[in-house]
Amino acid sequence: MRNMLRRLTIRNLAVVNDLQVGFGDGLNVITGETGSGKSLLMGALRLLLGERADRSLIRTGESQCTVLAEFGLSNSQAVNTVLKELGHEPCEGGLLIIRRIITESASRNLVNDEPVTLQVLKRLGEVLVDMHGPYDHQSLLDPAKQLQILDAFGGIQEEQDRYTEVYLTFRDTIDQIERLQGGSEEEHARQIEFLTYRIEEIERANLSLEEETEVERDHDQAAHAQEMMELSGVAAQALTEGEGAAFDGLAAARTALQRLQSLLPEAAAWNDELEQAITSVQEIVRSLEGASDGWDASPERMQWLDERLTTYRTLKRKYGSSVEEVLENLETWREQLNGLKSRDQRLEELMVAKTEQLRKVVASGEVLRARREMVADHLSECITKSLAELGFEHGFFDITLELKDPESNGMDVIEFGFAPNTGEEMRPLRAIASSGEISRVMLALKAVLAEQDQIPVLVFDEIDANIGGEIGGAVGRKLAQVAGNHQLLCITHLPQVAACGNTHLAVAKRVDEGRTYTEVNLLDEETRPLELARMLGGSETGDVSLAHAKAMLGQQTMRL
Repeated sequence: MRNMLRRLTIRNLAVVNDLQVGFGDGLNVITGETGSGKSLLMGALRLLLGERADRSLIRTGESQCTVLAEFGLSNSQAVNTVLKELGHEPCEGGLLIIRRIITESASRNLVNDEPVTLQVLKRLGEVLVDMHGPYDHQSLLDPAKQLQILDAFGGIQEEQDRYTEVYLTFRDTIDQIERLQGGSEEEHARQIEFLTYRIEEIERANLSLEEETEVERDHDQAAHAQEMMELSGVAAQALTEGEGAAFDGLAAARTALQRLQSLLPEAAAWNDELEQAITSVQEIVRSLEGASDGWDASPERMQWLDERLTTYRTLKRKYGSSVEEVLENLETWREQLNGLKSRDQRLEELMVAKTEQLRKVVASGEVLRARREMVADHLSECITKSLAELGFEHGFFDITLELKDPESNGMDVIEFGFAPNTGEEMRPLRAIASSGEISRVMLALKAVLAEQDQIPVLVFDEIDANIGGEIGGAVGRKLAQVAGNHQLLCITHLPQVAACGNTHLAVAKRVDEGRTYTEVNLLDEETRPLELARMLGGSETGDVSLAHAKAMLGQQTMRL
């Protein structure tokens, strides 16, 4: 079993009440009348792969809608790589269930019952499903997209990476040159003057975090010096001076304890503790006296502290919220000033570097271009062959590369060209007016890329638009061919395409008690001819249409 989408469950989404759709291996064709709800299946799948939700999608009268996809994985390496990279548990048992619950106010996303972000769904979608809608043909006309297709087909990532590395270095040098060359000489001089003023002002101040702390402390002490000296004096006097001083009381107690030791031996320990208390009192007094001696409360000292504190506050207000930030800015401005003063020398160095880097870019770009030319020839041949199988027996597809100045994606201007018939000149793909032709070119390209593409599920929403007749059969056979390597889901209005499917699902709409419901039926050997006959003959299914439908199915069975 290959990696594939097994089941899609939809509840309360637009006109869908409760729907479960099972898909098989190979080509799954989805048919139904216009407006029956086929696009809702694709819309539900897009929601599961990360498309933003709109609460208007909730079925009228309901509070929420739910969509769920069940994938069976024979090889879960790519999925597990994404999950692990984004911090989620890997799949177990080859089963991946993606669920999305949309309410009036929010959207919940779950992968194997683990909450995830929309980004996770998008990344999983990139490795699981390639969706192609009816308006995606236009992407083929974008030169940037064409170049991506060519590079993806050629697998030339190594050459791309080498080119990108040297190109980014080259661009960085150009950006530096442009910055240095920006502005007039007067502006250049003003910048030097401005930076010089800032740097000199900070350097004169000679700031340091340690000094700021000391200045703030000393300023606070100087402001309260008188009060501190008075309090210190009171404390010292209470301990050693005046009537009732603590030291006198301790001395008297010591004398008594010394006499008590001869009468009570344990008094010796009390005396030792008292000696420690006396020593502590003496030390406290000395500390109070030493501290008061160090307090400079002179007007001169206070003025200096005021001025120094003002300097710190002013520079922090002008150049940073802290001393650290001011000093960091100082280093930055020194570097900028050095750069401005040495601008001419630096410009000369950068111009030399630019020349050498351009040489490397051109050399790497030429290697990339040579690989692209080889790949372009091969891809042109493959698409031409694929187009022949889609009714362009004498058509020719070509890819041209023209040289351009180096850009981020290389040095090549690409053009997809197409000549549908013999004798017609090659025209750019963007000049082709027929949407039917563009559709077939897209399918041919998808068929060629699918042989190398590792994405397991391909979805085609009306890729056969504006195609009919025998060409429709060719398109169906091409889709069946691609389905040999991938699971395909294809919405189609062509019975020729529908007849090529391995699994045929018919979408219908019914009205019950004033409410509209969409249902999907898996067709069998009896019901499938009836659906093809409807597609062949419109609303009237006659015997001729039914016989034609059975014949078409018989032809496909023989081809298989």
